[in-house]
Amino acid sequence: MTANIKVAAIQMPCGPHVDDNVHQACCAIGSAADAGAKLVCLQELFNSRYFCQTEDHDQFKIAESLDGPTITKVCDAARSAGVVVVAGIFERRSAGLFHNSAVVIETDGSVVGTYRKMHIPDDPFFYEKFYFTPGDLGFQSFATSVGKVGVCICWDQWFPEAARLTALTGADFLVYPTAIGWQEPEKAQFGEAQRNAWQTMMRSHAIANGIFVIASNRVGVEDNIEFWGSSFVADPYGELLAVGGDDRAETILADCDLDLIETARTHWPFLRDRRIDAYGNLTKRFIDS
Repeated sequence: MTANIKVAAIQMPCGPHVDDNVHQACCAIGSAADAGAKLVCLQELFNSRYFCQTEDHDQFKIAESLDGPTITKVCDAARSAGVVVVAGIFERRSAGLFHNSAVVIETDGSVVGTYRKMHIPDDPFFYEKFYFTPGDLGFQSFATSVGKVGVCICWDQWFPEAARLTALTGADFLVYPTAIGWQEPEKAQFGEAQRNAWQTMMRSHAIANGIFVIASNRVGVEDNIEFWGSSFVADPYGELLAVGGDDRAETILADCDLDLIETARTHWPFLRDRRIDAYGNLTKRFIDS
């Protein structure tokens, strides 16, 4: 494994046809590999439109098993391109049991790990609790040919505990497949602040944990949401190595020097100085006075 890894975050608009979305993503994987990427990250629920804007039982028909056609095609694309891929999927685990998941795929097309979204939102036009059971696999990272890849998904990105626990498993990269955007009534007043907060939160995870963070967000207008793209890669100091636009399909590329993890963690030794003996109350919902 070399210390310098080129990574790619793919942001793309999604249409109503699963096959078309998967084809678009697989083509982007190949193009990213041609540009030198060794790790390619797709956005949350990349094979469909963001259906969680309504509570609609018909949308469960989109869900697939982890060995279904979507992941099978992405595995083929990863093997053909010779890259590691992180791909989100609406997972059908069993009758009536569904997850918002992501798989990590090795260069030979094998699935080396699965993450199931732990924090499930329930906000206007983000009615995910209707569809998804909270994850039960915990926070993990997976050994690959490019390093250890940890995954959290969208709403997880607001929780420092999720980033910390993933980092503590030895992750070199923390990947956030994402579907976040503006609602038209709010965009003019709050839009830029919302996006800045989103980016700042994940950059802080990179700094606090001394790891690379990759956020891959969808783009385009779907019903009530204008997804803001802006996919990015941040280094262990929180510096932005690459940032995508907010209104177009794009593959952003960044070179990640894994030796920088050691440098950052020895100069800013946050892991050394953690008071793990004093953090017991983190397991409580609230500390009553």
